[in-house]
Amino acid sequence: MIPGKDTQVGKNEALKEKYGSFALFDLEHFLRRVLKNWYWFVFMLLIGYTIAWVYRKYYAQNIFASDLSLSTSSKGSEFLPTQSNQSINFIWGDTGNQDGLYLKKMLLSRSHNEFLVKELDLFVNYSTKGLIKSTYLDKDDSSVFLQIDKGHLQQINYPITLIPKGGGAYEVVLPEEGESTNLYNYEIEGFQSINPYVRPVNKIIRINEWYTSPNLRFRLLQNPVPSKIKLDNIIVSLKSVNQSVDEIISTIGVDFDKEIKSIMIITKKGYNLNSTVNFLNKSVAELQKKRLADKNIVNKNTDLFLKENLSNIRKKLDSSANVLNYLKTSEKLYNIKDRDEKSLERIKELEAKKADIVSKIASLNNIKNTLQSQNFDKMIGTNAAGFEDGMFTATVSELKALYTKRSEMAAIYKPASEPMKEINRLIDEAKMGSSNSLRSYYNRYYEEINKIDREISGANSDLATYPEKERRYLDAERGYNMIEATYNSLLSRQGDTQMRMATNQSDITIIDPAKNLGQMPIGPNVKLTRVIIILGMLLLPLVFILIGELLDNKIRNIKELLSATKIPLLGVIGNNSNENMLTVLEQPKSSVSEAFRGIRANMRFLMDNGGEKGKVILITSSVGGEGKTYVSINLASVIGLSDKKTILLGMDLRKPKIFGDFKIDNKYGISNYLTGEVGIDQIVNKTRIPNLDVATSGPIPPNPSELLMSERNIKFIEELKEKYDFIIIDSPPVGLVADSYELMKLSDANLYVVRHEYTEKYMLKMITEKYHNNEIDHLGLIYNDYNTKQGYGYGYGYGYGYGYGYGYFDEDKNYKEPLLIRIRNKVQILFNKK
Repeated sequence: MIPGKDTQVGKNEALKEKYGSFALFDLEHFLRRVLKNWYWFVFMLLIGYTIAWVYRKYYAQNIFASDLSLSTSSKGSEFLPTQSNQSINFIWGDTGNQDGLYLKKMLLSRSHNEFLVKELDLFVNYSTKGLIKSTYLDKDDSSVFLQIDKGHLQQINYPITLIPKGGGAYEVVLPEEGESTNLYNYEIEGFQSINPYVRPVNKIIRINEWYTSPNLRFRLLQNPVPSKIKLDNIIVSLKSVNQSVDEIISTIGVDFDKEIKSIMIITKKGYNLNSTVNFLNKSVAELQKKRLADKNIVNKNTDLFLKENLSNIRKKLDSSANVLNYLKTSEKLYNIKDRDEKSLERIKELEAKKADIVSKIASLNNIKNTLQSQNFDKMIGTNAAGFEDGMFTATVSELKALYTKRSEMAAIYKPASEPMKEINRLIDEAKMGSSNSLRSYYNRYYEEINKIDREISGANSDLATYPEKERRYLDAERGYNMIEATYNSLLSRQGDTQMRMATNQSDITIIDPAKNLGQMPIGPNVKLTRVIIILGMLLLPLVFILIGELLDNKIRNIKELLSATKIPLLGVIGNNSNENMLTVLEQPKSSVSEAFRGIRANMRFLMDNGGEKGKVILITSSVGGEGKTYVSINLASVIGLSDKKTILLGMDLRKPKIFGDFKIDNKYGISNYLTGEVGIDQIVNKTRIPNLDVATSGPIPPNPSELLMSERNIKFIEELKEKYDFIIIDSPPVGLVADSYELMKLSDANLYVVRHEYTEKYMLKMITEKYHNNEIDHLGLIYNDYNTKQGYGYGYGYGYGYGYGYGYFDEDKNYKEPLLIRIRNKVQILFNKK
């Protein structure tokens, strides 16, 4: 049975399907192309491995990392972030570790790292270069340090090579080009332009000798610690302060211990391990100093505030003492008779208490004014106001953090945005909390003062019996005592504040300092890089093959062809190795000839009444070059050799071909007959096959379509049907002209030639639709020029000579199966598969 013939059954259901649609991507053919181009993958594998080796050997810069762990105590300074509530968590996004987040922000802050860059001269970078690869150095690895003159303009990112010459001398070698007139000023940290200048010459300088040029000024200082590394050259490059700070911040990582949140782990990455160690230790040391200074800010402010008050009170105390002494000496009132010492002592005690409270209210006013002005740097401690309130301190700390965060957010969000509204709400809540706390202390102090005033008023009634002169002395004495009490109270609080300052310590404790323990590099991941490079190189041919496959729209798969068209396949013809198209005549025992015999046998399934004479077989294709003429010639030959009287008609009047292979004169042909110039006898030519005649196309006419559709052509074919058993028509391609569709009305069978790796898929759309719309009957496909050397996957067993047939026939005895076919056959034998 013809492959695909069963699709004729149930055409009504088949019409519902979408015919002529091919798959966009043929995985089977793609894999075959990949295997076919295996040598490209081997070549790219070798290239990829070579690139990876060169990268690792000469270009990969090792990245090291060192870490330092520290602990932050929860006892922060007054008004520095310590503990957080829900409001502050909204801003910082953490719970219960506000102090750690504050320190993290400090470690990553620009001001902190900028201080380190300037303090450690981190804008001066050292390296050395071998034959190909450069290696970064720590400052201590260099035998000399480069000290710049910050008052002189310097060219940054401009490598300065120092070559040791012995005896403390170094040759300064500058690049051959790259001089810039835009130089950096380290004092103002900005760029300035100068006039063009001639490239500075190389020069030998000694230790402590200044090198001066228009774009550089520096001197070399001897490293006090002898370097363990002998360097042939030292390359120094300057960077701007801002550039150095940005690079450092990008290499710092801060994490918290998962179990103990107060423990921080700080990591520094860099190209030199010693540099990362030195930086971390110096950074944390400076942070400890800064943290201690921050803790003492409030105490210093308090001490300063108390000193100013003490100075003022001292003046009042001296003035009051003078008045009292005057009264004693001039009025002789130093020994008043019948003094009520008990009442006087009580009044003195009450007025001392009142003076102490009044001084506390003055401190409270200072705290209130500082909160209202948001000048937290001037904040004094609550101990100056006579109370220790952790809730108030936490509220002020929160308020300070919220103000700082709002300033940062103002650069990102609009004032009316939701985040800004939320932080303003939190600020209002914190302000209200602090105001309520202060109000409660104001109320308490004023209540105490009122109570004291009432008690003093009662005690004063006992002194009403004293003469006016003595009462005046007692009032002066009471004033002096009150001022003295205030002075003593302030003096006591100042002592407490100074004691705090003296005993204060940084709340940052280093657990493990950064050390050079010979840590292995953390990067680059050479193995991963090698895999990526090799895979990238292997992907190149794969991508090219994939693109070629996606852009390739040619028919390459018989199975897909049948699935998409649902048109019966009559046979598969292999590649023609003969110089002409007479394969059946020249190589009758070849596999290709046998394939035509198979087509001849399968044609009977397409035609009705197989025993009748005069069967018309039309052969066409989509476009020229697909082999319809080749099929026509050989099919006519194989039918003629079977003792069937056959004639081959060259009705492709636009592009005649048949005459050349049969060596027939094309002076007169079908075109001449259809125009009435000659008779049938003059256009029918004999061939060396007794039962095969040929009628060539003749000269190309100006109106080929009209001639083929003429009534004379119909009568011509009817007349031939009386004389011949088979009439083979080599018709024009249907993808170019519509002539063949008219001729199909006269045919008993229509053979459509599809050429392997030549016919475009979209060309089959029209013929497929016409077939399934019943506009064309008795249609079969012939798959031409199939090349079995491409491997497996097309062999369906249709006839001989395509799949397993090669080598069976005499002409194919030297054929050698492809390697993949032989491997497949061996595997099938191994598993007893046939």
